[in-house]
Amino acid sequence: MEYGHITLPSASIPVSREVDVLVIGGGASGVAAALAAAKGGAKTMLVEQRGFLGGMGTVALVPAFCPFTDKRKPIIRGLGLELMERMKQACNPGYREEYQQMLDWVPIDPEVLKRVYDDAILESGVTPLYHTFVYDVILSEDRRTVKGVVVVNKTGRSFISCRYIIDCSGDGDIAALAGVPFQKGGEAGELQPGSMCYLLANVDRLKFRRFLEESGDTGQLHKTVERAIEDGALPEGRKSISGLAWVSDYLVGVNFGHVFGVDGTLAEDLTRGAIEGRRMAERQLQFFRRYVPGFEHAHMVASGEQLGIRETRRISGDYILTVDDFIAARSFPDDIARNAYYIDIHLANSKSEMTFNHLPPGVSHGVPYRILLPVGIDNLWVAGRSVSSDRAVQGSLRVMPNCFSMGQAAGTAAALALEVGTSSRGISVTELQRRLLEQDVWLGEDFMPAEKHKGENSQ
Repeated sequence: MEYGHITLPSASIPVSREVDVLVIGGGASGVAAALAAAKGGAKTMLVEQRGFLGGMGTVALVPAFCPFTDKRKPIIRGLGLELMERMKQACNPGYREEYQQMLDWVPIDPEVLKRVYDDAILESGVTPLYHTFVYDVILSEDRRTVKGVVVVNKTGRSFISCRYIIDCSGDGDIAALAGVPFQKGGEAGELQPGSMCYLLANVDRLKFRRFLEESGDTGQLHKTVERAIEDGALPEGRKSISGLAWVSDYLVGVNFGHVFGVDGTLAEDLTRGAIEGRRMAERQLQFFRRYVPGFEHAHMVASGEQLGIRETRRISGDYILTVDDFIAARSFPDDIARNAYYIDIHLANSKSEMTFNHLPPGVSHGVPYRILLPVGIDNLWVAGRSVSSDRAVQGSLRVMPNCFSMGQAAGTAAALALEVGTSSRGISVTELQRRLLEQDVWLGEDFMPAEKHKGENSQ
């Protein structure tokens, strides 16, 4: 509800920074984009609204990294894999020993991950600016380029000038403010639900394992959750736990259940979702204490600052990646990454079904550069879950390993554009691919550089 409008007086605000590449959003895609741009020689700034980096892995306490492999080999390499390995090495000895060889579903220690990201950003020469919101985007007269953004923080309101900008907000905020068209959710506007994740301490992993062996239940506690629903201890809805990620034998991250009807682009919805999510987490805690051996004395030490958000905007880009591309495992002349994560669309309400679609082991599809390029703007990249795709593919691309890959490609492209003085579309894709390969990015066993495709029809 609105209560009319007021007119604000015009104001002259200071230019607080002038940078080559400005990255908005410090989740997986933003961290990778900023690191890649800085390593490419660009004067880079990373703006984040929280007091730390990590996005859903730290803000929302999503408990584990999704897979980096296609079930046979690592396909997400480069900066994403490097950062996850740095987190492993910074964790306690028991954690390192258990997860040293793992690449899929590696538990996240959020406090360690925050420090790893801080250190990586500072080592690379990126200038971080936390506790800061983007208030507006300023476009050139022809509206083809972003000149910079107006930010608001405790210091005040100021303008950050940039030559290139990368939208890693997760919600396509910068693209939307710049007037880029977008889609949101399904045909009726429905959105995947959010989840309130949390950390439980004072649990006994060995006792829990014995319970699973003796009861025949799974690690997702299918039987136990169904029994609790029948007893009325849990509400109707998801009949298993999305994931338990053991940081240690006494500390576990939990992803369980859904909060429906939350649009992550609306503060009012995020407010309601946070309140409902905390209430749900408390009810789940009582479930664990009552029904799950090893959790009798569980203590919730932290819940997410906000719900984990799965989808909001999907920008319109130079190419829309489709479910047909996914199923056919297509490659593209302008591939900048590979993806093998399954299509994972969570139910929009408690009565609908979840959608899963897996590629065979060892199979992946290409992620084309064009899905990072929002139509109508020449110096803006979008990386992360808001890239140009249909809804089904967004349910696959949205996870953190893929966000690392897309962010690294966007940051590398921005540094290349700066170097040669061109637009996001003016760079040599072949040169971009060459630089990504030098950074240990994997582009497929049968990868063919873009220049080899000249004269051929693109997919």
